[in-house]
Amino acid sequence: MEESAARPARSRRPPRRPQRQQIVLRRALALGAGLIVLILIVVGVKGCLDARKNRALSDYSGDVSQIVQETQQTSKTFFAKLSDPSDLSVTEFVEQVNADRSAIDSYQARIDGLDAPGEMGQAQSALELTYALRAGAMNEIADEASTALGDVGAEKATEKIAGQMKKLLASDVLYSTVVRPEIKRVLAENGIEGEDPPESIFLPDETKWLEADAVDSALGSVDGSVSSEETEGVHGVGLTGVTVNGTELSTESTTEVVLEEETPEVEVTIENQGESTENGIPVTISYGTGSTEGTIDSIEPLETNSVSIPLVPAPSGETTLEIVVDSVPGEETTENNEASYTVLFK
Repeated sequence: MEESAARPARSRRPPRRPQRQQIVLRRALALGAGLIVLILIVVGVKGCLDARKNRALSDYSGDVSQIVQETQQTSKTFFAKLSDPSDLSVTEFVEQVNADRSAIDSYQARIDGLDAPGEMGQAQSALELTYALRAGAMNEIADEASTALGDVGAEKATEKIAGQMKKLLASDVLYSTVVRPEIKRVLAENGIEGEDPPESIFLPDETKWLEADAVDSALGSVDGSVSSEETEGVHGVGLTGVTVNGTELSTESTTEVVLEEETPEVEVTIENQGESTENGIPVTISYGTGSTEGTIDSIEPLETNSVSIPLVPAPSGETTLEIVVDSVPGEETTENNEASYTVLFK
């Protein structure tokens, strides 16, 4: 029997990977892909957060810059008219100073309302104090302007105005040494360039305006203001009428006034019975244990003017109001400068 032909050798297949090893490999690949995706997400989110933060910092710096620029313009117009009031009358000068005061008040409100990013917290706190000093000073200056331009209490009012100039100087120092450097530092640390806030100098030539004599000299240039010397001619003012919330008072009987939760407001009218314009005339109202006052800016000869003075705290029940109008320099008859009124507040 012939030997059977040898069978061809079978080719050997490579050993198959165990199924468990394939599963591990797939999981490793999936995990690697997941990590890559996670890293990309983290990088993307961080980029978005950084961009948002930088945008907030830039917006904050831009808002500060806008307010500072407007403040500089107000400072420029205020000190320009103080240096050269030209033909402004006392009333016009006081009105314009009040407008400057209102502008600074609005800037302060805008500063207080800024949404400062966390890193700008220190700068924001110093900025709020800067504008509190500026607003406080301008309010005091505006309150004293008419008196400083008048006969009565002019010297004291002028000294007060010079004192407020020191507040303005302090605000400039605070801004230049704390606010602006701090904002610049935060911007630089976050890689933001070219958006630094501008300088802010509210008080120009501080060596001049800190002196009461310089303020007095400037105010003396206002048309209708008085010098330290008494003007010639007849001088005198007289109380001609008083109302409370529109109800006229009488010195001879008790007047009933229904408040209905309103603040009582006393309107005092006086007449210039002399031959010269009178400026900055104080009016004082005393009632109960308190008192309050106001100032009539200016009255032309033989004309009348009035001032409205709120009574805070409001009196209740039967109350006596003592009205006193300060005499002006050169006034000889003062009997008609004061009067008493009995009011029943309901």
